This record gives sequence, structure tokens and C-alpha cells, in this order.
Amino acid sequence: MARVVIDVMLKPEILDPQGKAVEGALGRLGLAGVTSVRQGKSFALEIDGEVDDARLAQIHDLAGSLLSNPVIEDYVIREVTA
Repeated sequence: MARVVIDVMLKPEILDPQGKAVEGALGRLGLAGVTSVRQGKSFALEIDGEVDDARLAQIHDLAGSLLSNPVIEDYVIREVTA
């Protein structure tokens, strides 16, 4: 069984009000030196068998059409080993 994680983040040019709110809270809570926070989402897929090129292509299609909004978000796919 394989695990694939898809991390989805707003593109750098898109404003991130939630990230800004967290950034401000970190300073108030005593964590100094944080210069930027970006909020995102993560999806973990458990997959039977190996992740070959064909399966990876399907996952890219899924990430680009269902899990992210390609107009405002970027995504990164990584295979996690146990």
C-alpha cells in the first residue's frame, strides 16, 4: 500500500487573509521572527499497490481538477514511504 500526499496552497500573488491572521496571532503569542504565514490544505491518499507513472498521472488530473482551483492555487504531490 502506498500513501500519496497532495499539498494545495494559494499562489503567491493571491492574498491570504487567514495566513495573515495566524501571522499576527503568532507574534501576540510570543513567537517572534515569523515573517510570513500561508494557509493551505493537504490530502492524503492511501493507494493499493504501487504508484506507477499511469497512477501518478491520474493523481495529477485529480489534484488539478477536483482538489485545487488552478486559477488561484498550486499543488505539490509527494509519495510518502512508511
